[in-house]
Amino acid sequence: MPAESFPLIVGIGGTTRAGSSSEKALMVSLRAAQAEGAQVIAVAGPALDLPMYAPEKKDRSSEAARLVDLFRRCDGLIIASPSYHGSISGLVKNALDYTEDLSSDERVYFDGCAVGLISCAAGWQGAGQTLSALRAIAHSLRGWPTPLGAMLNTSTKVFDDAGACLDLSAKFQLETVGRQVVQFARLHNADRIGTS
Repeated sequence: MPAESFPLIVGIGGTTRAGSSSEKALMVSLRAAQAEGAQVIAVAGPALDLPMYAPEKKDRSSEAARLVDLFRRCDGLIIASPSYHGSISGLVKNALDYTEDLSSDERVYFDGCAVGLISCAAGWQGAGQTLSALRAIAHSLRGWPTPLGAMLNTSTKVFDDAGACLDLSAKFQLETVGRQVVQFARLHNADRIGTS
């Protein structure tokens, strides 16, 4: 199969606490993307604890440089954020701010990339507001949010300790997001190759 049939999907999300609900949600979605034939790389939990983004600085930490490189090479992205006070976490926002390093690339930011979005909150209001914020960010970064965004109410037990999804509705949403990112990435890659 041609290389474009195995798109690179990068997942970012979670909190500084390894194994958070948003990190577990991200992993369910990435496993679905992998089952769809994608290459997947997760930058999650403590790996997102990056220096505060400073546009005037050109020297990046090795972790930040790796993230920027993954952003540059990815065919699609899945972002999972907890809801902190009605919006995305500062940790996830800071990681996304590093996309500014792609502003003068041939492909600016995530232009043409499918972006799957996942919000986790201890209630539906926070989950909805966070998903809306994630969609606005994806649009401003020229990404294409997938038709389905996953909203998880984590006020009840959604995952077991090993990260398996106990809630069938949540599992369906997360797996659909993963599959949609891969399907769109394949379509976009095939179209791009066909027109070049």
